[in-house]
Amino acid sequence: MKTIKIVGVPEHFNMPWYQSLANRDFERDGIDLQWTDIPEGTGKMCQMLRSGETDMAVVLTEGMVKDILGSCPAKIVQVYVATPLLWGIHVGDKSAFYAISDLQQTTAAISRFGSGSHLMAYVHAQQQGWDTSALQFQIVHTIEGAVGALQQGTADYFMWERFMTQPLVDSGVFRRIGVCPTPWPCFVIAVRDEVLVNEKEAVISILNTINAKTKHFKEQSQLIAQLAQRFHQKEEALEAWLSCTEWSQNPFTETEFEQVQNHLWNLNLIDKKDTFASVVKML
Repeated sequence: MKTIKIVGVPEHFNMPWYQSLANRDFERDGIDLQWTDIPEGTGKMCQMLRSGETDMAVVLTEGMVKDILGSCPAKIVQVYVATPLLWGIHVGDKSAFYAISDLQQTTAAISRFGSGSHLMAYVHAQQQGWDTSALQFQIVHTIEGAVGALQQGTADYFMWERFMTQPLVDSGVFRRIGVCPTPWPCFVIAVRDEVLVNEKEAVISILNTINAKTKHFKEQSQLIAQLAQRFHQKEEALEAWLSCTEWSQNPFTETEFEQVQNHLWNLNLIDKKDTFASVVKML
């Protein structure tokens, strides 16, 4: 049995992994896939790939491209979710801000630098025509940290996946004042270079197994109820989320890579460009 470590956020996007692990699907091919939830998000997972704490990661596309361009020893091996991530833009319940325009020159809560909440703050600011060099940030690590920062006034707004934050909106902890979709497929699967060299067949087997699961994931009869129980979401919210979410079994294309890289470059978030082959491994 080969042991492979993988990390991902504890969100509904990763339900196919949880189901396959519970069914021991990977063990049938002799793989002990050890999953760890990382609530801190993509920035933390990139750090874990760099340090060798994990072999694989299910990460946000823009964060992974940026970190590999910054010399993270890993490659993107495929797209995991093909549709955009819908980033909710949230303020605290007692905030004086009610419109997106109110947020110019305020402080964004982010999980960490290099995370999706950090990078998408730049994408959103550019879309609004703001001066991206003037953006200010407060590191909060997790959703719970963001709740505290917005309540205490150490940050003014927080961008996070709009369905995962829905319970906080429903309970009145957050107010959502906008939504910003990613301009690209939102999640990819990345693997450390060393693992691609030494355990290539195991990686291919893992991808084949998860792709077989995601291909028919939405066809499950009790899926909404299972998701609602696990993630404490209302069924109507999960139905809306499923209707705008499509999983992928396809490689990350050169067109998609160039779109992300050019966006990061135009925002001054990377200091060099590189080739498709330096970031993506076709298996």
